[in-house]
Amino acid sequence: MAEERKLGISRENHTKSSSGEQKKGVPDLRTTIAGVEFKNPVMTASGTFGSGMEYGEFVDLNRLGAVVTKGVANVPWPGNPTPRVAEVYGGMLNAIGLQNPGIDVFMERDIPFLKQYDTKIIVNVCGKSVQDYIDVVERLSEEPAVALLEINVSCPNVKEGAIAFGQKAEALYNITSELKKHAKQPIMMKLSPNVTDITEMARAAEAAGADALSLINTITGMKIDIYKRKFVLANKTGGMSGPAIKPIAVRMVYQVAQAVKLPILGMGGIATAEDAIEFLMAGASAVSVGAMNFVNPYATVEVLEGIEAYMKKYQVEKLSDLIGVVE
Repeated sequence: MAEERKLGISRENHTKSSSGEQKKGVPDLRTTIAGVEFKNPVMTASGTFGSGMEYGEFVDLNRLGAVVTKGVANVPWPGNPTPRVAEVYGGMLNAIGLQNPGIDVFMERDIPFLKQYDTKIIVNVCGKSVQDYIDVVERLSEEPAVALLEINVSCPNVKEGAIAFGQKAEALYNITSELKKHAKQPIMMKLSPNVTDITEMARAAEAAGADALSLINTITGMKIDIYKRKFVLANKTGGMSGPAIKPIAVRMVYQVAQAVKLPILGMGGIATAEDAIEFLMAGASAVSVGAMNFVNPYATVEVLEGIEAYMKKYQVEKLSDLIGVVE
């Protein structure tokens, strides 16, 4: 609430529509990723917003730059056994296991829902083999309403002993180059932070023809119940998200922005407009709000309003004037 008072943000207007048209005296919030123009840089992080249905009563989806959907696989995935969510200092652990109803249900239910709104659609794609990803990418190529594909390479590669596609540069290069042969939309590779050198992975994706990058995905963590002497999560480990990971995410976004020429969608612990602006200044062209949606369903619009308030206060005319300003 202190952030809201500081930047003059109110929740009263969260469900009022706004168009992408530029008004006189209003900062230009437009941004472009892989040739796709977004009316503002605020998006949702995959897995924290569904396809927007659950949040529709809190937030007018028309106000968002894009909705990034939960991961979609070629067939329904049941996910991991429970318990699969745990609260930790500064965030949460999740081991959902990318539970989703599969591409058929997604195309029949979620796409028609999202097409009702004046917001871009970015679909997160997951799989356990290259062919799994190809199946989904080819199905989505039939839908012109989908603006971008975010490829989740933190999925376990069953042919590589369950090592994630995003943890080996060669595997990342191979899947990126293969998907480029099948995708009609630009592809944005979502990088895992669970690597020694994030720039090595970014360069591999760029060399393979990726159109954009998104980072960071969750950081692998663990929690133990010392009284039961058991792991809190049935999966033992889970992905950590939330404010505690933000400094790591900002650092990685900056490093990647210095290493490659691809546009970046930045995420990881964004809770306020100030957090989002850090990512923009580090080199991100847009941002995704994730775990904070669970704490505050108004978070995306509050971040958007805060960015606009900052730009007005400091007389920043265009969002592009903030992107990558630190050296």
